[in-house]
Amino acid sequence: MSISTSKKVFGAFAAAGMLVALAGCGSAPETSPSGGASGGGAADGFKPCMVSDEGGFDDKSFNQSGFEGLTRAADELGVKIGKTESKSASDYAANLDGLVNDGCTLIISVGFMLSAPTVESALANPDVQYAIIDDWADNDFDGTTDAPNIKPLVFDTAQAAFLGGYAAASYSESGIVGTFGGAKIPPVTIFMDGYELGVDYYNEQNGTDVQVLGWSIDAQDGQFTDEFKKNDKAKQMAQGLIDQGADVLLPVGGPIYQSAAEAIRDSGGGIAMLGVDADVFLTDPSVGDLLLVSIMKGIDVAVYEAVKEAAAGTFDVTPFVGTLENNGVSLSPFHDFESKINPDLPGKLDEIAAAIIKGTIKVDSPASP
Repeated sequence: MSISTSKKVFGAFAAAGMLVALAGCGSAPETSPSGGASGGGAADGFKPCMVSDEGGFDDKSFNQSGFEGLTRAADELGVKIGKTESKSASDYAANLDGLVNDGCTLIISVGFMLSAPTVESALANPDVQYAIIDDWADNDFDGTTDAPNIKPLVFDTAQAAFLGGYAAASYSESGIVGTFGGAKIPPVTIFMDGYELGVDYYNEQNGTDVQVLGWSIDAQDGQFTDEFKKNDKAKQMAQGLIDQGADVLLPVGGPIYQSAAEAIRDSGGGIAMLGVDADVFLTDPSVGDLLLVSIMKGIDVAVYEAVKEAAAGTFDVTPFVGTLENNGVSLSPFHDFESKINPDLPGKLDEIAAAIIKGTIKVDSPASP
């Protein structure tokens, strides 16, 4: 049987996400050495750069993963990189301008919220190459990227989140799992959609009734902190789900997982958490004992490949779409939870992943690429 939803509301979410201030003073770009002078096959003058969203490069997931891909490619190529960290949405346009002025030849924007300023910058600087993570840079919603020099790096994260939802439902003893997000934008809600669909599939296959709190794929509405920060608001939201009986949490939005971890520890334990974007067990060992599993995107790989292509003069703006089939999205190992899960679960997840790739299980999110 297939689990699907046919609603397509990406445009509505994206329109809401575009309401960001583009004025203001961003931080000055930093230039970092990565292996010295160019000697790894890069064209003369090649300089790859990155601008973060407000989560910052040390968010242990989204921005950090992209930056790791950038630095790995630069190290291999022997080139210097440029970077600039955004403290708020009002920094984005100024930070992009700063990277252009700093001589960057490839600029990678981290995240959906940078879409409009990235398009503006790309149109104003046609000789600079751009890539953007988690967005099509299609602000007029006509089905095409709005500048001819932008490469979208997008991910069908619902596929991996489906596996995460199935795992969460399998692990839950209370029959209640929860999720909340940093902002109601497609790169966040796609996790929540896949998560709920995976729980639904578990119920369908096992005759159970595990409930999902914090998100409804039918209503396309749920609980959001409206920012990507570790703070009391995120902790209180996690605590609210725990108070309602959830014993597995999926916080989606960079560092908000750290607030969820605090709520779990304050509750006395017995509650598991899922990581997002990267294998958070590895990127942040301080929460490793709480992590059931992580829903991963190959952000680092996508960035690495884009940088290497640009350095070789073969930059192609054809979008990269990460899926289970090309390992662009995946589920991490269970690490410390390996002995706590149903021993049949990993094999079952392999079967489900194969069926998703084959198309016999359909995972349709309104935010899917």
